[in-house]
Amino acid sequence: MDAARLKQSWALVAAHGDQVPLYFYSTLFLAHPETRQMFGTNMAGQRDRLVSALGHVVSHVDQVDRLVGFLQQLGADHRKYAVRAEHYPAVGAALLETLRHFCAEAWTDELAADWAAAYGLVAQVMTEAAQAAEAHSPPWWVAEVLTHERRTFDVAVLTVRPQYLLPFTPGQSIGVSHPAVRSWRYYSPANAPRPDGTVELHVRAAPGGAVSSRLVYGCAAGDQIHLASPVGDRLTLWPAGSSDLLLLAGGTGWAPVKALVEQVAAEGSGRRVDLYVGARSRTEFYDSEAIDKLAATHPWLRVSYVAGSDPARPGEPVRLADRVLADGDWRSRHVYVCGSDELVSHSVAALTGAGYQPGQVHHEGFGKHWYGPTWRTVTTPDGGIQ
Repeated sequence: MDAARLKQSWALVAAHGDQVPLYFYSTLFLAHPETRQMFGTNMAGQRDRLVSALGHVVSHVDQVDRLVGFLQQLGADHRKYAVRAEHYPAVGAALLETLRHFCAEAWTDELAADWAAAYGLVAQVMTEAAQAAEAHSPPWWVAEVLTHERRTFDVAVLTVRPQYLLPFTPGQSIGVSHPAVRSWRYYSPANAPRPDGTVELHVRAAPGGAVSSRLVYGCAAGDQIHLASPVGDRLTLWPAGSSDLLLLAGGTGWAPVKALVEQVAAEGSGRRVDLYVGARSRTEFYDSEAIDKLAATHPWLRVSYVAGSDPARPGEPVRLADRVLADGDWRSRHVYVCGSDELVSHSVAALTGAGYQPGQVHHEGFGKHWYGPTWRTVTTPDGGIQ
């Protein structure tokens, strides 16, 4: 399997943009119509995720150890889509046909063998991981909605109780789906693990978002939803050791940050935490009561609210990271940033430009990534402050 040849051929294919996933899914569904039920009604996001997934696999094909861990998590998680071992050959055949089509004259027998070997490795690792996961976790958990609170027009806070314990680490994300919607979206629990196993979810209804709209506008106490195994580690505290923390949260990006604050409180480590919470306007601080309670309870926690638009300074947008940097030098701390892509990208750039090291600034990936927090299916924390 020639890694360089795989990367070169993928670059040729990826240059065709949206035509690639369209051709792939058309080929797959025509040849194997039974696979259509595994995908949601709206395929736009799925098309983007296919290209991102293939790009990630190909770009790491020469880093087998890293790739295997990624594929193991992927294989275990895909059980929630009812993916079985017999589906992999159908997907592989559609993939090879798609590659052959877009490579055109560049497609050779050697290249076909390379891709067949690469996909064979992917399928084997994912299948074995799915089988191993059956021994310790279900494909998904059924959870009852205990409370449903509309905090703003488009934001709801839900407390749900899985039928049995769903283990997770603060900063991770869990898949969430409604039985009426054949789609999954990832949300970070807004709490550290609780003795009663309940999970708090902060949901903003995204335009065209089937899952988020159902959870905000079409869900009530007593309903049932589905939860999937936790994924990701970019926002977990383990890389920070016992360091003091600087936390930046925009909009519903406050959810995983809230879980981190609860974790620090439970650890009793004595570390100092400065928290900056941003929103587009003062009316959008939807969880201020809980934030103020945490600040009043824990003397090591200092909270600052930052509104993106200040009525006293019209026309002058306030950027969260700019306010943070103006308030002090935090370079001795680990920094966690969670919010919209605009907030995170600007914050990371501003902090890096101010001399903060990449290893001390923690955040999720940008964009509508295809899987988990590092490759998030949809960007879930979405505060409007930039």
